[in-house]
Amino acid sequence: MPAEKLTEDLLERLLAATSPEAYLAEGETLDRELKDYLHELIDERGMTRADVYRAAKLNPTVVYDIFAGKSRPGRDNALMLAFGMRCDLKETQRLLRLAGVSELWPKVRRDAIVIWCVEHGMTLNECDEELWRLGEKTLFDSER
Repeated sequence: MPAEKLTEDLLERLLAATSPEAYLAEGETLDRELKDYLHELIDERGMTRADVYRAAKLNPTVVYDIFAGKSRPGRDNALMLAFGMRCDLKETQRLLRLAGVSELWPKVRRDAIVIWCVEHGMTLNECDEELWRLGEKTLFDSER
């Protein structure tokens, strides 16, 4: 994936622009869809969708629909996808943003635990163990 400019840098350039058109002419905006990002990630990692749904503990049909762009995951499913694809924190936040759900926020107790788990390279199971241990709702719900 090509390196993207930091959002803060882009915001600074947008605010300094003489008009919205001047900023847009720089070509720094992108029209990326979740399905495209997911395909980039699995290609980069040499994974298949089957690898993802097994690691993410999600229904195969749900995963295939998300990868096809037919549906969008809820926040917990998006987080489970991120764990299933071994995303780092930056990739996880981008996946959440593209899924149209809120990013992880360190001021929220449950989010802080998930951030810590992602940052320490934990699996979905390990993250759920931490959430359970600390009295928070786990990501995997056995009734899915």
